[in-house]
Amino acid sequence: MSELFGLTNLPYGVYSVDGSPARCATRLGDHVVDLAELLGEEVFAQPTLNAFMAQGRQRWDEVRAAITAALSDGLPEQGVHPIADVRLHLPFEVADYVDFYASEHHASNLGRLFRPDNPDPLLPNWKHLPVSYTGRAASVVVSGTDIVRPSGPLAAGEFGPTARLDIEAELGFVVGIGNEMGAPIAGIDADEHLFGVVLFNDWSARDIQAWEYVPLGPHLGKSFASTISPWVTPMAALAHARVDTPAQEPAVLPYLTLGSDQRPWGLDIDLEVEWNGEVVSRPPYASMYWSPAQMLAHLTVNGAPTRTGDLFASGTISGPAEDQVGSLIERGEGFLEDGDEVVLRATAPGANGTRIGFGECRGRIVKGTTQ
Repeated sequence: MSELFGLTNLPYGVYSVDGSPARCATRLGDHVVDLAELLGEEVFAQPTLNAFMAQGRQRWDEVRAAITAALSDGLPEQGVHPIADVRLHLPFEVADYVDFYASEHHASNLGRLFRPDNPDPLLPNWKHLPVSYTGRAASVVVSGTDIVRPSGPLAAGEFGPTARLDIEAELGFVVGIGNEMGAPIAGIDADEHLFGVVLFNDWSARDIQAWEYVPLGPHLGKSFASTISPWVTPMAALAHARVDTPAQEPAVLPYLTLGSDQRPWGLDIDLEVEWNGEVVSRPPYASMYWSPAQMLAHLTVNGAPTRTGDLFASGTISGPAEDQVGSLIERGEGFLEDGDEVVLRATAPGANGTRIGFGECRGRIVKGTTQ
């Protein structure tokens, strides 16, 4: 694991030791490095990354260069802690949260499950816009937080705990600089706004979701909890992971283009899903149909504002093979029981032939109060 957190990674997080106030940090190998002590800057002596993220792209690049220079000869003497000795916190205050549905393989798999008589598993709008719904920012929790089995309406006159508790292996994209109301973000400008990436598990109560989602979409089946990894991998660290998205046909509307000579970009990130200690799937993010830049453009095209700390997730990541699906419902082999634990991990190519890691996105299911 330590080799995945070298100088080509340098993610951002928030830590505390023995009940001390939480502060911003980076990770080198198996050690957490206090950024306020390393760089002597007060903006990092805070319990979230939001103030730093709000400083903008030029500042992010300057700080990354300063951290790289400061750690190029190894760990400093002060402000360093073994990762086993620290508590990792939610790295940023989530302002708003939107979840997309950007995998054609996942959308097709669910279409075949839910609409078996329809010759086209995709709904008519799916290849014309990045489909999404707005979730609850307050329900986003950091890795290691227990997930309480939710209850809700299951059918007409029926209420109880979900019996079809599922996962969705996703990536979450963190907005560092937002836009004003009425001023959409162009896809080509996404790099000026996107700060970094987290692993994301969109826990889903499929039976609650199936009863409630028509006509306005997911609510109680999703809003009880979403888990993110404690480390935010900077977009700059993922420059060597950029790949073209799959070909997009039919042609998208102009607001979803990234310039006349640029294909939409995706990311070559390999995920793994571990269920009770066994790796059951390896979803490839490179197979995702819609680009993060297109998702951000779509999120704001109507003039909706975004803010520092906004989070939008990719939707379930599924590839074309049976062992590449990002949800249990696609496996057809059962749902989560109380006591089950799911861990998401991922790696991506970094600079100089390295690979970079994202840490863990871990959650354990505990019995609900109404069970």
